[in-house]
Amino acid sequence: MSTHSRPDRPGGFVVPADIEAMTRHPKAAGPGEPIRMHNPMCLGCGEDAPRGLHLVVRAGEGFTVETEMDVEPWMEGGPGVIHGGVLSTAFDEVMGTAPLLVGPSAVTVHLEVDFLAPVPVGSRLQLSARLLGRQRRKIYVEALGHIGDPERPVAVGHSIFVSINAREHFADHVERSQMPDEYKQRLSRP
Repeated sequence: MSTHSRPDRPGGFVVPADIEAMTRHPKAAGPGEPIRMHNPMCLGCGEDAPRGLHLVVRAGEGFTVETEMDVEPWMEGGPGVIHGGVLSTAFDEVMGTAPLLVGPSAVTVHLEVDFLAPVPVGSRLQLSARLLGRQRRKIYVEALGHIGDPERPVAVGHSIFVSINAREHFADHVERSQMPDEYKQRLSRP
């Protein structure tokens, strides 16, 4: 993966010059280990989501994560290829899991995906993401998707996440969630 900024677009992805050094969180998953699922009903990683992607994101070396996804017929957009929204969801999930290597929960505030080649139904898509750094609460991430050859990406993504207190952030919404009560109790106000 190569880091690149998009200063040519207003509001585009730009990594600030005064990026802070990162330290891997002591409780972060080790290389090859799955990173904990945050919500069993999550469209991206939730094992109980009836129409979800069910991605299992694994920690890599340093500040990297990776996953793979079988592109199934229900994901079709254009004839015989994945829908761009489904692909964007997969990118959001893999990039959104990467901040857990350095701290607690974070939410997406900026997401961009550049589609470079069609992703055929029936293929296995590999996704990897890398933390680029942080600036206070903002965490900068890049990702790459390919089918078998990392040198021939089918899509690249960039995102910015903001660290949050999950209990405060989701308190007004948790009661509408489909998640089991034991998960809701963790996020409910005391």
